Amino acid sequence: MSLKYKYFALNGVIASLAAVAIGGCGGGSSADSTPLDQHVTVKSGALNGTAADAAGIVSFKGIPYAAAPVGNLRWKAPQPVAPWSAPRDATAFGAQCWASTAFGGPIATTNKSEDCLYLNIWSGAKTRDAKRPVMVWLHGGGFQFGSGSDDDGAVLARKDVVVVTLNYRLGVFGYLTRPDLDAESGGHKSGMYGILDQIAALQWVKDNIAAFGGDPDNVTIFGESAGAHAVGMLMSSPLAKGLFHKAIGQSGAFWESEMKSAEVAQGFGDALGKQLAATSVDALRAIPALQLQTATAWNLTLPTKFSPFVDGYVLPELPYLRFKNGRQIDVPLLAGWNLAEGAVFMPYSLPHSTVQEFTDTAAARIGAANLPGFLQQYPATSVEEATRSAQALVGDLTIKYETWSWAVLQQKTGRAPVFVYNFGFTSPYTPVPVHTAEISYVFGNFLPGAFHPAVAPSAQDLLVSNTVQSYWTNFARTGNPNGTGLPVWPQYAGAGSQVSQIGNVIQAGAEEGTARFRFLDTIRGADGLIPVGKH
Repeated sequence: MSLKYKYFALNGVIASLAAVAIGGCGGGSSADSTPLDQHVTVKSGALNGTAADAAGIVSFKGIPYAAAPVGNLRWKAPQPVAPWSAPRDATAFGAQCWASTAFGGPIATTNKSEDCLYLNIWSGAKTRDAKRPVMVWLHGGGFQFGSGSDDDGAVLARKDVVVVTLNYRLGVFGYLTRPDLDAESGGHKSGMYGILDQIAALQWVKDNIAAFGGDPDNVTIFGESAGAHAVGMLMSSPLAKGLFHKAIGQSGAFWESEMKSAEVAQGFGDALGKQLAATSVDALRAIPALQLQTATAWNLTLPTKFSPFVDGYVLPELPYLRFKNGRQIDVPLLAGWNLAEGAVFMPYSLPHSTVQEFTDTAAARIGAANLPGFLQQYPATSVEEATRSAQALVGDLTIKYETWSWAVLQQKTGRAPVFVYNFGFTSPYTPVPVHTAEISYVFGNFLPGAFHPAVAPSAQDLLVSNTVQSYWTNFARTGNPNGTGLPVWPQYAGAGSQVSQIGNVIQAGAEEGTARFRFLDTIRGADGLIPVGKH
């Protein structure tokens, strides 16, 4: 057991004794058939949440799952939260972690803080011992932006699951690594704090979720984009073993287009110190958070400098190799991608202003010998066709191909079942099935956004959402998305097999993109990396 988890365990014992003394329900680990209401006691103390809504869902927001990573705890693994004595208000979301702005512009400062390690819970359990399946959501945002308060879990919780969302450290606060930080890290590389936050949150769920009517022995992690990449990394990390039992990945898998070595990551850390004239970790810790965030601002036109990397500790090796060699945490997997993933990522596409530019760049990246096969899958006989192929390629390399590889490898080297989907549904609310489009249907929250016009959801939107929610929660319950009244979703049998086509008609059908993905397999290096795929 690592020192971190010894601390968590000791903290839990002390807090449990305190809870008994005040007559609380402890961490909810023993059977308790009393009705669940907005008053719950966890191992750190009592919580006052929001009373049940019209659908019977109680909520608890802004629950600290680790100590605030401020001061000397900036750039350290998450530490146990200190117990509190008086009941804590849990009716409002906690502060969000410092973040970049996806499309550029000034750094948002409202409700931003380094004191941001909070989670939120929605439960419709009737009693505290209900043992409902638990679904822990990991938000997206390229490990640079987003928060656990972006997605409300109340509608999804109506499907008889307990929903948890959480914040985790982002950007420079989550992934700075340097030799002087290594010296503080107990013999392993520094820098993977954002993923360690997720592991700490899962440990908190294991220790406390029974108090909310959840089953700590039936936890599904699910996420989209960076959240899906995090799911793939958690399945690849020995530190997360035993903390979850099923996994759902929506448009992401291995962070391959941005993955870097520890040496490259430390180069970014050293360069930051020079940029800010702060050559020691103490000097870096003295810099105000807003100054650090501004100095490392990211947007969708840039590669990420401060994001997950292979550190040899949290990630012993590339996730692709972890799965290829059968060393992953072997749990049931549901994964898939949207049909128009590439539109969002065109700033990272191969240059394509002329046919020559596109083909020359491709040849330089993959080798001239591979160009004929490449052009069979990504043709470029005109500028218009080259543009379409550039979009298809960047969508494949950033999202689709690695999500497909995840499913193929889990089906091949794991024993747990795999289910794959392709999301292609369109409506006035979702004109194009772009990256992130499916999130509204998973959570049942139809808000306007960058890719969703300000129109009310149609009856078909609501029907698709209900079907998707049924699939996801059935999977969380049993490891199989199928259920009474739902279109049959076949278990994945490997490359080119049947998937669930979640479109305007939901039905089983052939997976999208198999020929392109098989070609990309042929240019993957022995080191597990794709030469054409780096941002």
